Amino acid sequence: MSQEEPEKEQDEDIRYFVRVGKTDLDGTESVETALLEMDGVGRRVAKAVADEADVDPRETLGKLEDDEVEAVKDAIQSFDDVGPSWMVNREKDRYTGEDLHIVGSELEITREEDINRMQKISSYKGVRHRKGKKVRGQRTKSTGRTGGEVEVKVSELQAAEEEEE
Repeated sequence: MSQEEPEKEQDEDIRYFVRVGKTDLDGTESVETALLEMDGVGRRVAKAVADEADVDPRETLGKLEDDEVEAVKDAIQSFDDVGPSWMVNREKDRYTGEDLHIVGSELEITREEDINRMQKISSYKGVRHRKGKKVRGQRTKSTGRTGGEVEVKVSELQAAEEEEE
């Protein structure tokens, strides 16, 4: 006779996906870890958001009450007002002059607009972006090589050796 294993208690009230902004977050992870999945949110910002929302950063995101999830959403959206200016990802915005913290898909759109503006005014960085070269002063002599003129084609060398023989 086999003994039956006691049934493990499963949390029926856990939400596996939590919608924050335009991003679905994993509800089985902690608040801090789940927030890292959003574009524009790193470890320090995630911890600051959890502290601002008065939520334990190690608490499972899917087990939070609705009002706590709303507090996390509000803390993310108002982080540029609440967080320190050195922690936001867009200090002194070109158009508004304010410190902004952009998250989600809006971050990628803003980045593309900045690159297009640099290309349009033909700044050094814009020209480098247009040519597909390295932009931030990295080495180019030995790394980042692409194209056919820099690679050694062994098949052509072997064919040349056979012709000589």
